[in-house]
Amino acid sequence: MATKKTDDVFSLASFDPAKVTETFHDFAEKGAAQSKEAYSKMKTAAEDATKTVEATIESAQSGTVELGLKAIDALRTNAENSLSHMEALMGVKSVSELFELQTAFIRKQAELAMEQAKSMQEATRKIAETVTKPGKDAAEKAISGFKKN
Repeated sequence: MATKKTDDVFSLASFDPAKVTETFHDFAEKGAAQSKEAYSKMKTAAEDATKTVEATIESAQSGTVELGLKAIDALRTNAENSLSHMEALMGVKSVSELFELQTAFIRKQAELAMEQAKSMQEATRKIAETVTKPGKDAAEKAISGFKKN
């Protein structure tokens, strides 16, 4: 029976330090390139996130100012209407005139309150869309980036 000679994998004779050095060098270069690429992607993502947060904050601030101005306008209008109504009540000559005046004022105030509520609701909706737009755009950009990779 013949014995077949096999190379010993762990033999020092087959050890080539030049190949080990070359392999280690290639491995180190690939690792450095991957690290640079990952850093670049993280830096870009952080910059994009910062821009998104800044845009969101700016939108929220301007929206808050807009809502505040609408609220002040509504308060001013309501105060003026109430003062005008009080002046009208001073000139009332009969109870029936009082009830008629009061009923008309309440109806007018209810209609005005509905208009003001609709106006505030519409402004709030627009502001919410404006505030969420930068985040929504960033999310869509990130998702499209994943689809490409």
